[in-house]
This record gives sequence, C-alpha cells and structure tokens, in this order.
Amino acid sequence: MKKKLDIIYEDKELLVVNKESKQLCVGTEKDHLRTLYHEASTYVKKQYPKNKVFIVNRLDKDTSGIVVFAKNESVKKELQENWNDIATREYLAIVEGKVNKKEETLKSFLKEDKMLKVHISKEKEGKLAITNYKTLATTKPYSLLKINIKTGRKNQIRVQLSSIHHPIIGDKKYGATKNPLGRMGLHASYLKLNRKKGSLEFVAKIPKEMKKMFEKEIRIYEECTK
Repeated sequence: MKKKLDIIYEDKELLVVNKESKQLCVGTEKDHLRTLYHEASTYVKKQYPKNKVFIVNRLDKDTSGIVVFAKNESVKKELQENWNDIATREYLAIVEGKVNKKEETLKSFLKEDKMLKVHISKEKEGKLAITNYKTLATTKPYSLLKINIKTGRKNQIRVQLSSIHHPIIGDKKYGATKNPLGRMGLHASYLKLNRKKGSLEFVAKIPKEMKKMFEKEIRIYEECTK
C-alpha cells in the first residue's frame, strides 16, 4: 500500500514534507512517478488541477527529512536565491566510530568528479563547504551527531564526515563499512526560514530505526526542538 505524503506544514505559498529514505526528490522521465516531486504535485493538483509546485531544496535519495516546495515560481525564486542566508538547517547523523571531539567546525573545498562523486579539493578548484557538528552521544561502534550546515554543497555532510574518518553509517559511497539500519543514517530534522514576512520553523519526526540506536538522546533532542 502506498504511503500518504507526510505533510509537516502547508499554507498558500508553501508545502513542507518529511521525505522518507530511499526516495528521490526529483528524477528522470523513467522514474518520475516514484519521486517526492510527483507525489507533491499530485497532491496539490487534487485541490485544483492547474496548481503547481516547485521544489526549493533537495535531499540525497538515502537521506530522510525536510523538503520544501513553493506553490508559485516567485516564492521558489525568493527562497532559492537567499537560501544560505535565510535557512537554518539541522540534521541528525549516526556515524561510524567514537567521535572524541565534542564540537567541531569542518571547512573544506569540494569538487565533483566525472563519476558524480564529491571530493575535498584545493581552494581554486572547489567550492567552500562549512559544516558544524556537536556530539550528542557515543558508543564504541557509533556516534550520534547534531549537524548544522552553513553552505549547501552537494554531499557536503557525507564527504566532510568521511574526511575525519567517521563516515555516516550505510554510506558506502563515502567509505562506510557498516549498515545496521539498512539505510543511510542521515536525517534533516529541523529547518527555520527567516523570511521578510516572518520566520517559520519546521520539525521532521525522527525515523524509528534511528531512534532505536540512540533512544534516550534522540528523545531529549526531540523535546528541545518542540
């Protein structure tokens, strides 16, 4: 049975949804019927056939969490052109190994190769990526991190955590050797948009499979983001 669109928030301009892991945000003509965009578009067209949605931000296929759609092109343009300035983005990640640093800011330049894999590069060749993390809990095999990103580079969280030898679990592309969840352990959990007309905050429920690994710490995190 097909799951219903998990709507976090909706008004005349925005539709905010909680994407599940293993779903593409957008896709090719061949697989577009399975994408989040197709589901969102179908949903708004049921209200009025001429309604449209425009995707504002995207998540990797295996990342779950908050995705924003605009209901008109001018709102999409407003949000995308100012995204790094108006959007406060927070993620939860479960990574391999015991992370010893309580907090750290990762700064590096990233470049995508011909195989569509992103690498850390020299400054002149890449784009600056800034990621802050805070360690919420550690066990011997795994650590739970709260992550804020200051830039929106492709795969930046995945690449930068791998660069410090703590790849996200299930992320084989960037060096993970363990996959206890059967998915990548990255979830876009919180988003705040500081628009001129006022701010909006969105929270996406933490997937059950992630909560099982760090139940106490994630419960505390959820209480703080209510």
